[in-house]
Amino acid sequence: MRRYAFAASIDHADPMSGINTTPLIDVMLVLLIMFIITIPVTTNEIPINLPQPGPVASDQQVPHLLAIARNGAVTIDGAPVQGELLAARLAALRDDPRAELQIRTDPAARYEVFAQTLAIVKRAGITRLGFGGNAPSGWK
Repeated sequence: MRRYAFAASIDHADPMSGINTTPLIDVMLVLLIMFIITIPVTTNEIPINLPQPGPVASDQQVPHLLAIARNGAVTIDGAPVQGELLAARLAALRDDPRAELQIRTDPAARYEVFAQTLAIVKRAGITRLGFGGNAPSGWK
């Protein structure tokens, strides 16, 4: 019994006349995934009317610090506040013409807590508002 091995020969004399679309499809799928990932981030916003700069002297303002810690604890001027108490304290600050609220958030704090707190600040009608920069070196 004889076994024969047949080798198929392909003639490569003619150039390929078609376009390889596999890389194009791969790029399009990556772009589609990037759009799907980035769209929810761009639609999450809280509209705030920011004050315009004016000739107000900064030494007349009394700053009050609203801090959000890493564990989600919210404090105003070092005193812990939550929910209704936060809204009441913010209403008192709104009625004081010299009061200015500054918000400082720990970089490791959850964005959800920051967004909820910012929504409470907006509902309280605070118009003199500032955001703190980088956390101080002793932030806990």
